[in-house]
Amino acid sequence: MDDEALVRVGFELMLGSVPDIEVVASVDGTHAVDALRRTRPDLVLLDVRMPGRNGLEVLDELMGFDIPPVVAILTTFDSDEYIARALQDGASGFLVKDTDPERLPVLLRALAAGGIVLSPQVSRTLLGRISRRGSEDAVRRISGLTPREVEVLALLNTGASNHEIGDLLHLSRATVKDHVGAILRKLDVASRLEAALVADRAGLALDESVSSRRERPQRSGR
Repeated sequence: MDDEALVRVGFELMLGSVPDIEVVASVDGTHAVDALRRTRPDLVLLDVRMPGRNGLEVLDELMGFDIPPVVAILTTFDSDEYIARALQDGASGFLVKDTDPERLPVLLRALAAGGIVLSPQVSRTLLGRISRRGSEDAVRRISGLTPREVEVLALLNTGASNHEIGDLLHLSRATVKDHVGAILRKLDVASRLEAALVADRAGLALDESVSSRRERPQRSGR
């Protein structure tokens, strides 16, 4: 969704041509929540600035759905001040509007699978501007996790999806989902992205054995 109809149409045409992606709505901020309540998409792209209602207001309402969709924020460099609020409100990714069209479907698939996606420009801004708790506090919070939860958190910090984490740690998706929920609760954060930032602040790294498996090529058929 975007404040300019031409940009919305461009995204719709670009994504609608991808075989495994279906665009179910392309509307402005005023009609967004009604359209999304009706169509119940798995993934939503929200612009920060939209006529009628801005993307942050829409995001806040979407997070109140019984089953909230995955939400990625489309942003520009002059909207950096909104990133912190979107992060706290549950956004799973931040993409700049000039993202390479060939890369966009790949990024959206990663988001839909439970991963975290940050455009490089946004990640630099995010890490540089968001006020985060100190590293000592981050380490303290992580110390309250179980060893398995620490492994899952380390993989979250790489952007791995629940499916990838389950494969790497030999866990079912349901078990991974339970671990992720426990991690968010114990770290007192609202999203996987916030949890990953805590891990980054604490200097959490993958165990070497897990890291080597993460670097192996994926099996065909996924």
